[in-house]
Amino acid sequence: MIIDYKNDIYFDPRLGEIYAKLEGGRFQEFNYKTDAGHIRHQFIIRPIELPDSLSNSAEPDNSIGSASPVLEGYYDLSTPYGYGGPLIMEVEPGRKQELLDGFTQTFAGYCSEQRIVSEFIRFHPIANNATDFSSTYDVVLFNHTVGTNLTDYDDPFQEEFSKSARKNVRRALRAGLTFEIEEYPDTLEDFTDIYYQTMERNKAKEKYYFGEEYFSAFIETMPEAVLKCSVFYKGKTIAMGFYLRSDEILHTHLSGTLNEYLNLSPAYLLRYALVKWGKKMGYKLIHNGGGTSGDPDDNLYRFKKGFGQNTEFDFHIGRKIWNQEVYRKLVKLSGTAHTSFFPQYRAEI
Repeated sequence: MIIDYKNDIYFDPRLGEIYAKLEGGRFQEFNYKTDAGHIRHQFIIRPIELPDSLSNSAEPDNSIGSASPVLEGYYDLSTPYGYGGPLIMEVEPGRKQELLDGFTQTFAGYCSEQRIVSEFIRFHPIANNATDFSSTYDVVLFNHTVGTNLTDYDDPFQEEFSKSARKNVRRALRAGLTFEIEEYPDTLEDFTDIYYQTMERNKAKEKYYFGEEYFSAFIETMPEAVLKCSVFYKGKTIAMGFYLRSDEILHTHLSGTLNEYLNLSPAYLLRYALVKWGKKMGYKLIHNGGGTSGDPDDNLYRFKKGFGQNTEFDFHIGRKIWNQEVYRKLVKLSGTAHTSFFPQYRAEI
């Protein structure tokens, strides 16, 4: 299965702009081009702000040219929600390492000029760009993501779905559940009603309660990338999925089910609908994502694995401290030296 990941939705600047606004930062694309090739890197620049209580109690630190160790005017970088990281767009044969070395040196200079302290990357599992940049960043395998291969199987439902997942789909169909895929939807308001109920049921963190502006941004700026899937029972919409599409890849994004219809397993029919539609439309892969942790027994991962028994990708994260001195000062100020969170100074105390 050969995938054109360079045009994937997670490398689309419009998506980066949506998440930059959500995170209170600004989206930036850095391009490194030489006769050896081209590397494109997209990220969100976030201002580093520590609580006022810390700044008020801090002593002056003249070693960095400022009267306050709050270090105002410093920033860090992060991947927009989902996946990304630097990506080799073009490279001349035999000159890959030269291209990578040049990028690292040039980007380090950029980070110094822009007062960037650290960077956190969620590498793209399908692009596998973590392998190329393992000498630039501290790269760690976080977990595995699940795919449904639509290319190599005549019947992905039979080959990729687990026995229990197929059983749930057939049971839902026998119960009279039906489904519909909508391209270019005019609104996602009907989806948000079901989605929020699901978040409440799962006691989700506040950051997953995306606001109305978030959903409107997709409809307004990238409508061709949005798919909405609905499952119906006796004329009522009981489950919905909000999915993203690229040229060859479909990404499951958000979904929800009304509480009183959980026993009918409509969530399985949402995945079945996407497989049927995606196969018919000529897509090569559905990317279902992974779990919330690196634990192989993670419940979300195990649920998704039911739709991709044979297809899996390595998901890596990358970390880099571009300014060691300022990073240490920020960690000391925030009192977060004990945490493994990265960057440490953004850890919740």
